[in-house]
Amino acid sequence: MALDANGLAEWAIKGELILNCNCTVFCPCVVSLGQHPPTEGYCQAWAGIRIDSGHYGDEDISGLNVGLVLEIPGLMARGNWKAAAYIDERASEDAYEGLVKIFSGAARGTTGLFAVLVSEFLGAERAPVSFETEGNARRLMVGKTIQGEVVPVEGHGGEEIVVTNTKYWMGPDITVATATKGRVRAHGRVWDFDGRSAEICQIDWHGPR
Repeated sequence: MALDANGLAEWAIKGELILNCNCTVFCPCVVSLGQHPPTEGYCQAWAGIRIDSGHYGDEDISGLNVGLVLEIPGLMARGNWKAAAYIDERASEDAYEGLVKIFSGAARGTTGLFAVLVSEFLGAERAPVSFETEGNARRLMVGKTIQGEVVPVEGHGGEEIVVTNTKYWMGPDITVATATKGRVRAHGRVWDFDGRSAEICQIDWHGPR
């Protein structure tokens, strides 16, 4: 595997990300870049990533899915996050290791901020991670750990409401959504975020720079 001068592999991911958190209305972190607190003062969230095309070094990671559980005690930008990753059980050993490095921040690049903001990485494990689209609904299933579905909020003329041209790390254009199901059972956490804030984002991430 080709590595740069710092011993890091080149990587890239293109696809879609969905996220559901405990905010009662659309997450303030998107437009405030983490300078405004979540609506409840703290953040609890799950996310799903569908990798349409991607690689870690020479390893193809296209077609794989990843689930995340995130817990942030206050302002997003102040760190002290806790995070856990669930890697598609179909991933090869090299793909698994690469995805763990990407989503722990060790691979740097777009997700490198995880290495700075996450104070406790709760771990990564292989799991059956399913990311499905039916109509405008996106559905993430990670065994019995995450059971989630999000749908865009309808705007004028039936069009989706999109917050555009942001500096949000995930991507500049975020579709405002809500969760029709948002249940997490992981690492002693039991969350139910049905009806709460959600996001849909097209992602184009890369590293290590």
